[in-house]
Amino acid sequence: MKFIVSSSTLLKELISISGIINSNNTLPILDNILFEIFENKLSITASDLESTITSSLTVESNQNGNAAIPAKLLIETLKTFPEQPLTFYLENENNTIEISSEQGKYSLAFFNGAEFPKAPSIETPNNTNIHSSILVKGINKTIFATGNDELRPVMSGIYFKLSDSGLTLVSTDAHKLVKYNRYDIEGNQNAEFILPKKPLNILKNLLNNSDENVNIEFNETNAKYKFGKITLTCRLIEGKYPNYSAVIPTENPNKLLIDRISFLNSIKRVSIFSNKATHQIRLVIKGNEIHISAEDADFSNKAEERLSCQYEGSNIEIGFNSKFLNEMVSNLETENIILEMSASNRAGILLPEENKDSESVLMLVMPVMLNS
Repeated sequence: MKFIVSSSTLLKELISISGIINSNNTLPILDNILFEIFENKLSITASDLESTITSSLTVESNQNGNAAIPAKLLIETLKTFPEQPLTFYLENENNTIEISSEQGKYSLAFFNGAEFPKAPSIETPNNTNIHSSILVKGINKTIFATGNDELRPVMSGIYFKLSDSGLTLVSTDAHKLVKYNRYDIEGNQNAEFILPKKPLNILKNLLNNSDENVNIEFNETNAKYKFGKITLTCRLIEGKYPNYSAVIPTENPNKLLIDRISFLNSIKRVSIFSNKATHQIRLVIKGNEIHISAEDADFSNKAEERLSCQYEGSNIEIGFNSKFLNEMVSNLETENIILEMSASNRAGILLPEENKDSESVLMLVMPVMLNS
């Protein structure tokens, strides 16, 4: 097998798919990228067994073939080349691939491409199309709230629900929860699945700054995302997602309206002085004023700020983890935001001042017990 390819084009495609490769693989072949040539088209594939990603590019070739080439060694080599054509030649006798450049020649061993694990085929799939910008925004709005508890794997991904009323994305780690709705998407049938965090992060990075539709095929076990030259296939998380609606309080008589940036900056400053284990900050809301404070008694650190706000309800004193609050307020986009509460031991609800016709977002954060 012999082919000629642009060094910079190949490097760009290799970097785009190599993020799926684990640093410690139980199967040595997964440290490689599969190269497959068919009629002047080069397909490159990387996998971690759970997810498989493939891209393609046009090359000059005189014959078909395949080989699994060490990813790290090849990418590090390509990074050193200026833009130029590279010639790859596979010598099957000694299982080496020779790369010829303007500067010299380089040989490295390769694996038999037939041993590389294949992406699962999706039998009788459901199908939908979502614009890349919508998908990226949905992932950005929710992925930070996913959990890392191996005992509750369903909470380590994002829950997707498609229906004739739109698309709902939900994530939670039991301390915080985000529900993001899109009303400008219609599923041709009701469906739901849970996607793992790792392929979602890769998908988000690949789709950034793109302007195209993403075709999604899925069944009960796998999902496939196709856009441009990329195909990403991943195993879905098995299990039933928690009943998130049951934990969202509907009666919240205490409503705070506040400037988002002022609130966010205050949280960031005050939290520097909080206990490094609990990250606890205290909110005391009276009239049209909110006091934000934190204390680390072990080091005699303390901070307090006061902000103006619009408030309806009874006086309340409530504690939150400042890291969670920071993440949520950072991910809201309106000039003003709403914090709804019922009691100091009940969850707080964060909302944008107003939702767009095409979307809505709700964020829930559990309170922490205040030190006396």
